[in-house]
Amino acid sequence: MTILILGLVVFLGVHSARILAGPFRDAQAAANPKRWKGLYSLASGLGFVLIIVGWIQFRPAAPPLYDPPAWGRHATMALVWIAFVLLAGANGPVGRIKATVRHPMLLGVILWSTGHLLANGDQASTLLFGSFLVWAVIDLFAAVNRKEPAPVATKPIADLIALAAGTGLYLVFVFFLHRLLFGVSPLG
Repeated sequence: MTILILGLVVFLGVHSARILAGPFRDAQAAANPKRWKGLYSLASGLGFVLIIVGWIQFRPAAPPLYDPPAWGRHATMALVWIAFVLLAGANGPVGRIKATVRHPMLLGVILWSTGHLLANGDQASTLLFGSFLVWAVIDLFAAVNRKEPAPVATKPIADLIALAAGTGLYLVFVFFLHRLLFGVSPLG
């Protein structure tokens, strides 16, 4: 459990820099953008690896905390697909998805973590997905409170690209990567 918690602290801590230390983050990024991106990426990657390793090690022995609903797995499949489409739409040109949702990555993380909490009731999964859910909700509130102007949809094709890329990556995860990375097939 220690490795999982350490991974969550590192990964979510780095991703909370704008919330917790916005001026410091902005100063570092402005002073040396390559160094900032490099350190950010290195810490994020380390945190991500620790999360995966910690979850794989802790999950088999993790005690159950609650019984997920019988429909939880089905809901998860739908929520995670939408999450993948939103994540794909977050990093491309501004289409209607990004213009309407404004923070598609955060909403995607909220749907992804909520879905996984509906399908898993063990302590390891609750710690992992609950942490991501809390972080994403806090970050979403912080982002909304920054009062940045809404992006304007300029590339309608961006939505089709997000839909195709998100769906494609979702299918790769469902049929191959999820089992390879996490040792569990979402198909049962």
